[in-house]
Amino acid sequence: MDISNFQNFPPELATFLIAASPIVELRGAIPFALTIFELSPTTAYFVAVLGNIFSMLLALILLEPLSKFLMKHFKFFDVFFTNLFEKTRKKHNYRFEKWGALALISFVAIPLPFTGGWTGAVAAFVFGVPFRRAAILISFGIMIAGLLVTGISLGAINAV
Repeated sequence: MDISNFQNFPPELATFLIAASPIVELRGAIPFALTIFELSPTTAYFVAVLGNIFSMLLALILLEPLSKFLMKHFKFFDVFFTNLFEKTRKKHNYRFEKWGALALISFVAIPLPFTGGWTGAVAAFVFGVPFRRAAILISFGIMIAGLLVTGISLGAINAV
C-alpha cells in the first residue's frame, strides 16, 4: 500500500480508511498508525477497529441485495452463487454448526491475511447467519484481532 496516498489526510482518518479497506483492514492500519502516523496505541486501536467494523457492516448490508441483483440479471452469477452456497454449506456446515459463534469470532480474530471482517462478512452471508448476530460476532472478532495486532506491533516496535 502506498502511504503517500494518505499524506494529506489527518492520521485518524487515514487509519480509519486503511482499516476499512479489504485485505489490508486493521492488520495493516494499526502498524501504519503506530509507526508512520505516530498515533497512540489506544487511538490506533479504536480508530482501526471502528474503520474495520464500519466496512464489515457495509459488506453485510450490501452482500445480499448485490447477489440477488446479479443472480436475477445474469445467468452466470445465478449458477455461481447457487453452486457456491450449496457446495460451501454442504462441505462446511457441520463444522459451522458445531462451533457456531466461536468459529466466526475465531476466524475473524486470527491476524492473518484474508481472515478479517470482510471475509467474516462473506462467510456469515454464505452460511446464512442473520445480520444482527453476524455483526455482533464479527465485531468481537475484529476487537480481538485489533488487540492482537496492537500487541504484536508494539512488541515489534519495542524490539527495534
